[in-house]
Amino acid sequence: MNESTLQSALSNPQNLGEMPDADAVGTVGSPDCGDMVRMWLKYKDQDGRKVIDKASFQSFGCQTAIAVASLATELIRGKTKEEALQMSAAELSAPLGALPPMKIHCGQMVEGALKAALEAESNVAPATSSSPQQPIGPTLMDSLNASGKTSGKIKIVLQS
Repeated sequence: MNESTLQSALSNPQNLGEMPDADAVGTVGSPDCGDMVRMWLKYKDQDGRKVIDKASFQSFGCQTAIAVASLATELIRGKTKEEALQMSAAELSAPLGALPPMKIHCGQMVEGALKAALEAESNVAPATSSSPQQPIGPTLMDSLNASGKTSGKIKIVLQS
């Protein structure tokens, strides 16, 4: 794993935070274990193609998930929905180099959040200009708190 790229992504994460005017949002993970990633997407028309204009994320979990999500929001910019759907966890985390086996799930969570957002996009009603912008769905913190996990211990289980 490329430690300098990881440290750079962690010290200056790109596109971190909610996007109130998103066209789509996807969440993956479990509030019970505490690892969750939510991704927001905004589209634009470019040369007659609908492409991803902006993406943002929130993550509760390990630093690797934050780094992969940060890099992924940059990698998918300018791609169509179909192109982004083809991207694997390995491609989304490629700038970090090969992830250690115990961190592969971090890339898979980011891939899952991206695919959930891409697939949810058709279910989001377009916002009208007369209504104030509201966030789409509960925040990631709301989801975590709803599970009753406001604070506590995290149990890490390594399987061989």
